[in-house]
Amino acid sequence: MNLLRGAALVAATLTTGLIAGLFYSFTVAVMPGLRQAEDRSFVDTMQRINVAIINGWFMLCFVGALLLIALAAALHLRAAGRPALPWIAAALVLYLVMFVITAAVNVPLNNALDAAGKPGAITDLAAVRARFEATWVGWNVVRTLTSTAAFGCLTWALVLFGRSTP
Repeated sequence: MNLLRGAALVAATLTTGLIAGLFYSFTVAVMPGLRQAEDRSFVDTMQRINVAIINGWFMLCFVGALLLIALAAALHLRAAGRPALPWIAAALVLYLVMFVITAAVNVPLNNALDAAGKPGAITDLAAVRARFEATWVGWNVVRTLTSTAAFGCLTWALVLFGRSTP
């Protein structure tokens, strides 16, 4: 059972770290770089990113991390002393916050941006960008912080798990 607990915790930590790193990359490199682009380049690039990111590897980590954190928490419910459980639970809450923000804010903004240039859509790219950029970037910072904090909690849970495993 300890092997299964450990494996779930390691997998949850790795997938959460990958997602935190992705959001961090957008926070410190992608969006600051795109800030310098003209409106057409900005909109076109973000539209292409929105298409490219929906792939099996991203979804495996993005959804998989949530499921793996929940699995790790469930497996630690009956563990002796449960020293890692509070940290896993905190990670689950933090990751859920990020997940909800993504679904409620960033994805709808991405969808609105993707509609630009299509028949009946707003063709003023400066207006499209203005409706998207500041809000998306601000909430991405929150996603970066919450997913990174979840990764930190899981990392500490791994330390505690290692200390408590005979």
